[in-house]
Amino acid sequence: MKLLFSVTLTFITAISIGQPLRLHMLGGFSNYNGDLQPKRITLEQAKGAIGGGITYDITDHIVGRVDAIVASVGADDKRNKKPDLLARNLNFTSRIYELSLLGEYNLFSLKDHKFSPYVFGGIGIFHFSPYTHDAVGNKIFLAPLGTEGQGFLPGKKDYKRTDLTVPIGGGVKYALSEDLHVGFELGLRVLKTDYLDDVSNVYVHMNTLLTERGQTAVDYAFRGDELKDNPRPYPENGAKRGNNKVNDFYYFGLFRLDFRINSSNAGGGGRRGLDCPPKF
Repeated sequence: MKLLFSVTLTFITAISIGQPLRLHMLGGFSNYNGDLQPKRITLEQAKGAIGGGITYDITDHIVGRVDAIVASVGADDKRNKKPDLLARNLNFTSRIYELSLLGEYNLFSLKDHKFSPYVFGGIGIFHFSPYTHDAVGNKIFLAPLGTEGQGFLPGKKDYKRTDLTVPIGGGVKYALSEDLHVGFELGLRVLKTDYLDDVSNVYVHMNTLLTERGQTAVDYAFRGDELKDNPRPYPENGAKRGNNKVNDFYYFGLFRLDFRINSSNAGGGGRRGLDCPPKF
């Protein structure tokens, strides 16, 4: 993580002394795939995301990029159709804070064309902290509860809430002028954790959880007893709670506005002002 911050600072310093710089603003939707949201890519239960960053034109096709994004993800078993998920009755929300260093490749040069598809990839760090609400609306943060035995069962460490992520994705850009571009992109974040939603593996024995973490942990490890129709008892020790074979991931659909903030360009020919690129 320290390396990422160091590289990012070096990147910002280097780009500030010569080549074309652009600020960009981002806004759109965020969602995730995991144990409470089994659909891979969907707008169901999606939430919002905003962000911004700096891009640096290394060549006409290759761009360096630093992004900072704030988003929310969440899901509720009440929105699922599978009986076992409805009976579990869990829900969560988490704010996500992300900083990433990306490389971007434009298929066409926007100096010569108005439109270009692009792909990107890189490395980032993100922070999350899943929570739910009690009956009167108070936030209950889930990670400290150790709902699956994290922090007290042998071999089960507390899960990291700040970790590395691998952003990948693609999009399209349109040049309104040489100084102003608009676009839209879809980006997926590959994670090392299966606990974005605080659900991964199996239930801990209720008495063990009660002894180690208290009644609150028991209450929010399983919420099927809260259902008015067909309430369920707390599951047996070792019963399936989630699917630990596949890690969670989150993703964004973001509209993008880029505008140039300096007058240099890689060709040294001076600024072209607001002239539009000549070709599609």
